[in-house]
Amino acid sequence: MNTAQDSQWMARAIRLAERGLYTTSPNPRVGCVLVKGDAVAGEGWHQRAGEPHAEVHALREAGDAARGATAYVTLEPCSHHGRTPPCVEALIEAGVARVVVAAQDPNPQVAGAGIARLRAAGIAVESGLMETEARELNIGFFARMTRGTPWLRSKIAMSLDGRTALNNGKSQWITGAAARRDVQHWRARSCAVLTGINTVLADDARLNVREIESSRQPLRVVLDSGLQIPLSARMLQPLPSPAGGRGAGGEGRGLIYIAAQHAEKSTMLRDLGAEVVMLPDAAGRVDLVAVLRDLAQRGCNEVLVEAGSTLNGALLRAGLADELLLYLAPQLLGDAARGVAQLGELTGLEQRIDLGWQDIRQVGEDLRVLAKVKKD
Repeated sequence: MNTAQDSQWMARAIRLAERGLYTTSPNPRVGCVLVKGDAVAGEGWHQRAGEPHAEVHALREAGDAARGATAYVTLEPCSHHGRTPPCVEALIEAGVARVVVAAQDPNPQVAGAGIARLRAAGIAVESGLMETEARELNIGFFARMTRGTPWLRSKIAMSLDGRTALNNGKSQWITGAAARRDVQHWRARSCAVLTGINTVLADDARLNVREIESSRQPLRVVLDSGLQIPLSARMLQPLPSPAGGRGAGGEGRGLIYIAAQHAEKSTMLRDLGAEVVMLPDAAGRVDLVAVLRDLAQRGCNEVLVEAGSTLNGALLRAGLADELLLYLAPQLLGDAARGVAQLGELTGLEQRIDLGWQDIRQVGEDLRVLAKVKKD
């Protein structure tokens, strides 16, 4: 039975895990607090893949005080040898008396084995405290481990009447500076930023993190069936590597998915440092499901889509979009302006796409709405 104090310490562990929001990919964001009596003996969070996990940081800080303590961990301690030794062994050797876990690790290499190992060593284990919060913090990691595709979040800047650009394609800027800066935080937490070739041709977007401090850059991805991308596109330009920067996807380099072979241009793009991958579907377009599976294989947990109505519509129609990140500007652009997503004509309300509100707040003069796509 968990107590109010248990909830207090687990909430602290989750706040610690949040410190790794931009840095831990492809690993999960994890926090750990060691408590002895009514005081913190040690605490830590996972900072980067390949470096010590949260439990190890907490145990090092606690030293001998870890013996007999309770460990609050936001994710089940690992039980396998990866780039670091298993955390369950460290907890057992340190002599902790009790472990409270928020969520079981969805990684098939762990998936309950860590909890079982602790119990076999005579350590009391409780699981499920603040599980929702812990899972939400690692929504992409859970998606990649359980279904083999990343969590797909579409960012859309729109007017109050649901328009994303004028009919002539002009869209800069619908939202204000505060909203555009806020987007940088969502890019920073994502493993990849994905767009379509029409957006590249219209906006020549860089798709990188800027204006805020970040130790890594997301992989920049474009879906380009006919390989129309100009060699001068800004998303192909190399980015300066931040000090100590690491992350899934190769530090912001360009990744282009195509549907047909274009040998000469592909070679030129590779000479620029981009990667070109052919993944066609039966209709001669880029296979969206194959793209997401490939990104998952590359260690991408969260993918931020910044695209126009064509790609947004395709992802929604295919049931691949998980979440919409909407920035609503207090303005009207009229019926002739472009909409959010090309869904085709719906002939019955049962064909609609339902959303569930997650968060609504004001950012500068705009509203930011986070809504999950409801799926069967």
